[in-house]
Amino acid sequence: MYKNIVGQAIAIIIPCYNEASTICKVVSDFKAVLPEAQIYVYDNNSNDNTAIIARDAGAIVKREYQQGKGNVIRTMFSQIEADVYLMVDGDDTYPSESAKELIQPIIDGIADMTIGDRLSNGTYTQENKRTFHNFGNSLVRFSINHFFNGNLNDIMTGYRGFSRKFVKNFPVMCGGFELETEMSLHALDKRFPIIQVPVVYRDRPEGSYSKLNTIRDGFRVLSTIFNMFKDYRPMVFFGLIAFFLFLLGLASGYPVVIEYARVKYITHVPLAVLASGLEISSIIFFACGLILDTIVNANKREYEWKLIQYETRRRSCNANIHCR
Repeated sequence: MYKNIVGQAIAIIIPCYNEASTICKVVSDFKAVLPEAQIYVYDNNSNDNTAIIARDAGAIVKREYQQGKGNVIRTMFSQIEADVYLMVDGDDTYPSESAKELIQPIIDGIADMTIGDRLSNGTYTQENKRTFHNFGNSLVRFSINHFFNGNLNDIMTGYRGFSRKFVKNFPVMCGGFELETEMSLHALDKRFPIIQVPVVYRDRPEGSYSKLNTIRDGFRVLSTIFNMFKDYRPMVFFGLIAFFLFLLGLASGYPVVIEYARVKYITHVPLAVLASGLEISSIIFFACGLILDTIVNANKREYEWKLIQYETRRRSCNANIHCR
């Protein structure tokens, strides 16, 4: 049962681009479910009446001029002050009825991120007729869970709850729709408690259209996974490359070694040079992975220390109503 006994401030954040046909319903629905929450709509250069309609519906409307969902969320996270955040898209695909269930673990302090899981109950597959989107979701989910030891069901959902601790300590690096992937990776890597909440997904209503480009945004998401795998797991990333080069070097050098063992002479000089180069490259990649892994672990310790400092400041501020 939903209960906000400590009176925490709740912010519903809605990034929007050309959602005039749906934004009024989204704002009205969430206002009805969470009347105590402040609803923020950040208009991302819409060329329709999204901003006017959202303001008339009762939302606090601001504008973000840098195009891209990641840029909007970066500004929202830096500007909006609250204790609990609920992020939802403005396309009326996510049910407002699940809002309380998503923010309750944040209020109770048992999660720093909640995920509106569209996939477990099968509604996303049924409603979303874009085959490549379903395939992309599956590929991203497998990659992240496999490489980051996660068990997340829906990596790319735009319906999420956040604690203030997560919001104010999450560096938004991307600019577009790869944002949700980045959030999931960051939460897994930094060990933020995550709770998944199954939600019913419904496809966009008639007159509303998706801003996603399957090829372009799919490539961006895959690039994000590649780069964050390299940045977050450098020992594994460079170690795999080093191991592959080592095996190639062995295969290339095997005839050379056999020949030298038999006749004490090498006639396959180019092959010997190739094998030597591959083995030297393998050593270099392994050394890079080892060095970068040390740096990443040092950065993790620094990040954990900053979280401790953040929590210390937060507890101190709780005694002062003028301090947030």
